[in-house]
Amino acid sequence: MNHGKARIVLLFLVVPLTLYGVLVVSPYAQAFSISLTSWSGFTADKPFVGLDNFQRLFQDPVFWRALGHNGLLLLVVPLVTIVLGLFFAAMLNVGGSGGKVAGVRGSALYRRVYFLPHILPVVITAILWQFIYNPQIGLLNGGLDAIGLGGLAHTWLGDPAVALWSLIAVMVWAGVGFYVVLFSAAMQSIPKDIFEAADLDGAGRFQTLTRITLPLLRETVQVAWIYLGIHALDAFALFMVLTPTGGPDNSTLVLSQYLYLSAFGNGKFGYATAIGVMLCLLSLLLTAFTFRGSRGKNTIEF
Repeated sequence: MNHGKARIVLLFLVVPLTLYGVLVVSPYAQAFSISLTSWSGFTADKPFVGLDNFQRLFQDPVFWRALGHNGLLLLVVPLVTIVLGLFFAAMLNVGGSGGKVAGVRGSALYRRVYFLPHILPVVITAILWQFIYNPQIGLLNGGLDAIGLGGLAHTWLGDPAVALWSLIAVMVWAGVGFYVVLFSAAMQSIPKDIFEAADLDGAGRFQTLTRITLPLLRETVQVAWIYLGIHALDAFALFMVLTPTGGPDNSTLVLSQYLYLSAFGNGKFGYATAIGVMLCLLSLLLTAFTFRGSRGKNTIEF
């Protein structure tokens, strides 16, 4: 590249890089500087305490409990959501039994039904499930009573043994529809000749799904896993509406919720920002680990 072209490239890069530095990088740097203080959030004075906030974090049992809950979400939510999304997408696109490669009857309607929970705002979803989980008038306990399984009724959001799992169920319910649509779009891009050839060779539905469909969707699944992982590390709005104080005995507390309660409930903005820095590092590690795990694997072309 000669000097003239280099100057033109640099000229076009100056503005977007400057905007990115001011609007994206600068807030991260500011957050890290606040995490080194004992700022209460309501004064101009920000006493510098060095790494004390991070040292307190590592000795804080509430932080470790919230981190454990995020870890559980990170394992369960992406796995269950992707498995269900792939299963439903396969049924909608290649699960039909009419002798040709097509979805089950009524697949267009099912696709819209699956996607419906995703278009609801998170707050509306949370309020809806508040009514469903209500121990006295809730649909879930009422339905269990109606079919003779009243012994399984719980105080779903008030029992530490089931509260977190109840929230995980809501996260999966709200998210699976989007990934059904995402995986359906990816499956529709696969030439039908491949499925027809597999069918002629005697491959069953399960073999076709595991040996053809999934390898061809590897990159889409990888992106879905990253999105769901970041969503699991956040999980703020839904948890704040359903269990605003972190559930009984902090049984549903997650890091983003602990950050909010530390800042706006206890006036510890410096400490809360240290939690935010740790959350950011975990998100970056998750993304790097996911991409590194797939590096070196060949992309299947067709």
